[in-house]
Amino acid sequence: MPNNNYVSFIGAGNLAWHLAPALDNAGYPVKEVCSTSAKSSRALVNRLYQAETKEGYDFSNSPAQYFIIAVPDDIISDIAREIVLPDNAILLHTSGAKSIDLLSYAASEHIGVFYPLQTFSKQKKVDLTHVPICIEAEDSSTEKLLYAMGKAISRKVLHINSSDRKALHVAAVFACNFVNHFMKISSDILAGSKLDFDLLHPLIAETINKSFELGPGKSQTGPARRHDFETLDKHMEFLSKNEAVAEIYRMISQHIIDSYPQD
Repeated sequence: MPNNNYVSFIGAGNLAWHLAPALDNAGYPVKEVCSTSAKSSRALVNRLYQAETKEGYDFSNSPAQYFIIAVPDDIISDIAREIVLPDNAILLHTSGAKSIDLLSYAASEHIGVFYPLQTFSKQKKVDLTHVPICIEAEDSSTEKLLYAMGKAISRKVLHINSSDRKALHVAAVFACNFVNHFMKISSDILAGSKLDFDLLHPLIAETINKSFELGPGKSQTGPARRHDFETLDKHMEFLSKNEAVAEIYRMISQHIIDSYPQD
């Protein structure tokens, strides 16, 4: 393999927005950014030291060794089929849900996964040094290189295979995306009574901190946990005008009841 740390990104979305500058600052200079959105490519390039925008997937003359596909999951395999790489290139995707096998369509002997376990938005800065980096590779030499790249930006790098990474991603959806959506529902309920979501901030913070300290199982409280059916019925009555939210409330409450039988 060529002995350089140059990187090219295919994709300029939320993940690339954070990962590309982190690598750029850690001794992995980003040379190219390729995206179907020229505006996004230019915006990301402006955050980097020496990168240039790139059109198309022919990287045969690229100086880079690492090619990171950071795009929506449903087009990873399409890019893997189309991309043209220099000899001994390392092709990576960043998906938590998709197998390394998606890259087997590419004409590359060295494929892998480089998955930062975090939620990313362009508006919110993320300190990647505290973010677990999950890696996978088909050969030991590539795995060693991915481990070194991960350690350059994070204190925690783990080898996790595609099957276990799928479990991790599903768990992350429950812990992150679903929790955030529940907070959106809470915010909407409060707005209906002209109350500020800020009122819940201390409660949310204490819930998360307690879950970290005691573990989620020991931290569960609330009417469903104590089998307080009178309160549950009152809440269902309150939510009766919003059938979708009422059904979510019913299903989650029933799952909590089933998970914590009465002593």
